Amino acid sequence: MALPLSLEWTGSSLRLLDQRQLPHRVSFLELTRWQEVADAIVSMAVRGAPAIGVAAAWGVVLAAREGAVLSEALAGLRAARPTAVNLGWALDRMAEALGVPSSCAVDQLVALASCIEADDRRLTQALVDHGVGLLPTGCRALHHCHTGAIATAGVGTALGVIAAAHSRGVLRHAWLDETRPRLQGAALSAWELGQLNVPCTVIVDGASGLLMRRGEVDVVLVGCDRVAANGDVANKIGTYNLALAARAHGVPFYVCAPGSSIDRSTADGDAITIEERSEQEITAIGGVPIAAADVRAWNPAFDITPAHLISGIITEFGVLRAPYRSALAALSLMDQR
Repeated sequence: MALPLSLEWTGSSLRLLDQRQLPHRVSFLELTRWQEVADAIVSMAVRGAPAIGVAAAWGVVLAAREGAVLSEALAGLRAARPTAVNLGWALDRMAEALGVPSSCAVDQLVALASCIEADDRRLTQALVDHGVGLLPTGCRALHHCHTGAIATAGVGTALGVIAAAHSRGVLRHAWLDETRPRLQGAALSAWELGQLNVPCTVIVDGASGLLMRRGEVDVVLVGCDRVAANGDVANKIGTYNLALAARAHGVPFYVCAPGSSIDRSTADGDAITIEERSEQEITAIGGVPIAAADVRAWNPAFDITPAHLISGIITEFGVLRAPYRSALAALSLMDQR
């Protein structure tokens, strides 16, 4: 079954798949103002580092169409979610094209946003091809969060590798962390793999260590929101724990990162801003309280996995190996443009 597009430019609006409604129904938002795009990013109606970058580019187009102050639109969109570097990558490209705002026609911005979207499709497809080439036939992969096609403008990153490995007869089974607190694994990854008829099982986040101890996992594949210059990686909260478990059990741990997620201007993981979200995402599910009344909760959306726990970083350029600082420094990231 074909998956719905994560986003689509209609010529006058941005049509977004509302990921908050999955897996119960497939519905779309029609956005005509840049503020609506920013709200969709904050509320996670659109999510996945590549997808929010592309959506933000179209947000700049909407701002130009309505005659908004473009500097305000760029700042507002950039502030929507601070951890994913793809957001800044796309907005920097749009800002560079703007120069003096009045000198850039709307159709030029449309062309650039279209190019950014096409770049994401190209980058993710190349990444997936390299990733599948790593996997042994009959492998069982463990995945955290959601990094599928609807989290990008293309085929996805880590979950895209899993889906492609199945279609090419390489994958035996996928294990999916439920990914508390927003349950992207249980809701989105399981839904997407189900649409593609990929055999999968959802587990609670804390079960991954036992699964590895029993020899049921051959490889861990995760995405990322930012790769620092030294190879440290910011990804969904729980990724660090998963990497520690993988190292303890001798299971390869791979990070899937298109070039748009690589940030060589950030020295290491300690310099990455970690988004903190509402306590209610932990203390309630679907608006129903699940925690003791008045208890406090701490809800960092991401954590940092240090480079020494990573077996390889899968990119559109190939698979990078340690030492990551030199491997990342050698990439021709301008080739993305």
